[in-house]
Amino acid sequence: MRRDVMSMLVGVALAAGSLLGTGQASATATATPRPALAASPPPEFGTDWHDPVTAAPPISKPRTKSCQVTVAEAQFKDFTPYEGDYRPPRGCGDHWGKVVLRLDGKVKGRQYDRLGYLRVGGVEVFRTSTPQPSPDGITWSVEKDVTRYSETLSRNQRVEMLIGNVVNDTYTGIIDVKVTLTFYAREKGPDARSKGTSGRTTPDRVLPLDGGTALTTPRNSERIVAEVYATGSGGGCEEYWYMTVPDAVPYSCTADRGPYREIQVKVDGQLAGIAAPFPTVWTGGWSNPFLWYVIPGPRAFDVKPIEYDLTPFAGVLNDGRPHEVEVSVVGVPKAQTGWSTPVNVLVWQDEGSERVTGKLTRHTEGTLTNKAPYTPGSAEAAHRLNTEGGHRLSVSGYVNTSHGRVTTTVTRTLAHTSAHRWTDGEAVDALKATWNDREAVTTGVRSVRTERTYAMDGTTTLGASDRLRTEISLGDRAVRVTTHRGRQVGRTVTDDRYDGDASYLTDVPREERDAVGTSRERYRQFGDGGDCHDRTVATVQGMLTEDRLRC
Repeated sequence: MRRDVMSMLVGVALAAGSLLGTGQASATATATPRPALAASPPPEFGTDWHDPVTAAPPISKPRTKSCQVTVAEAQFKDFTPYEGDYRPPRGCGDHWGKVVLRLDGKVKGRQYDRLGYLRVGGVEVFRTSTPQPSPDGITWSVEKDVTRYSETLSRNQRVEMLIGNVVNDTYTGIIDVKVTLTFYAREKGPDARSKGTSGRTTPDRVLPLDGGTALTTPRNSERIVAEVYATGSGGGCEEYWYMTVPDAVPYSCTADRGPYREIQVKVDGQLAGIAAPFPTVWTGGWSNPFLWYVIPGPRAFDVKPIEYDLTPFAGVLNDGRPHEVEVSVVGVPKAQTGWSTPVNVLVWQDEGSERVTGKLTRHTEGTLTNKAPYTPGSAEAAHRLNTEGGHRLSVSGYVNTSHGRVTTTVTRTLAHTSAHRWTDGEAVDALKATWNDREAVTTGVRSVRTERTYAMDGTTTLGASDRLRTEISLGDRAVRVTTHRGRQVGRTVTDDRYDGDASYLTDVPREERDAVGTSRERYRQFGDGGDCHDRTVATVQGMLTEDRLRC
């Protein structure tokens, strides 16, 4: 939202003392047993409210022997990272069916939402943000499937965790967390490695690019995927990048050419991957933390990495020499701060070859579109900024493996539209935006097509009585279709929708804010295998009033 009012209101919100979050899809706030519902919600927010919950499905866990290891246990009061040693568990073997990370946290008093990370052996395995606490205190839990990092977790490693925080006479909330890993033994049955690369979900190597750009892959790499934990944050305008306007436009948050953002990956200077960033709304977002106290916006507590299939470049990368892998954010000058983009590179190796050769055969890049025409406002009419942006990239390459030549083609198409409206002084500020990220990865006779759609529709109004109201809807939807020789063999759909409406008086002591608010989340997930999840949770004045399962 607007930075002049927003900066003031964030401070007001902090004085109100609240923050929130939980994971989505692969990370969920644990709700077992399911929380009790409020018999009668209060007429307005008090000094305490329900602990964070989410409608996302829980992590499925094998019914096999398990072992647990504590990875980090710390209190974060400043910007000093926790450092420790990790050792793999004993008694569960060295190849696991699943590994689940769990964060348990507690905080009370007043505090901002804070961004944090956990790295094991330099590999970023978890990125999160925190809830704003109530004066009486809250607890929350987040779980994430981290099986893909099994190779890193199979040996002794150094651990680093940081949730940067400021504690003083005003902001009193100390963030107290414990992170554990639970390892589940493999279920009986054929080894997943016998299925070939396409059936092996766990990579053989995980290579972090911790603060650098040099990558040297094993010479027998047959599949290479980069993952980027991209977050716009840090308290400046890039935390609200989707609301920015071109530099010459009269608005409190400007950013070069406006709100279009694109996360690019280059290999030796050549564009290798493009993606739309997810428009995360943190738990103090849109000038109104009363929206997010119990139900966070999608992905607020589990920042999912963006994945880029770099397999077409395997023939280039497998020469045994270091190559430059660089991440940049379109719309942000290179020297400007405000984005964090740590990178891991996941590698699957050909066990039947010491050297996998190959070649990049096709590279087709469309013209990047970024149009943001501005229409000036007046005393009677709102200012308007209509943005249209997009880009397309298609690359192909082959690798010569022990099981034959395999060609991979990756095509990605991005499209963004938004309509931003605001009045003089930004007393009314509204955005309606959609991001589409369509990706197709074809490897041999197998093709996976994924269509991601992100949506945001919100309005904040500061009335004459200094009462601020925010109405907002957020959407996170993905459809994934798998085909084999042109025949559909799999389809999964996830659809996460959040709706909220909250208001409060600004510039008054906490006990006089008269804050009220409702929020609702419905998370649906289903696929060809018959699995179904459909859950709705809702709140009134910070109390949980609905928790419904439909399947």
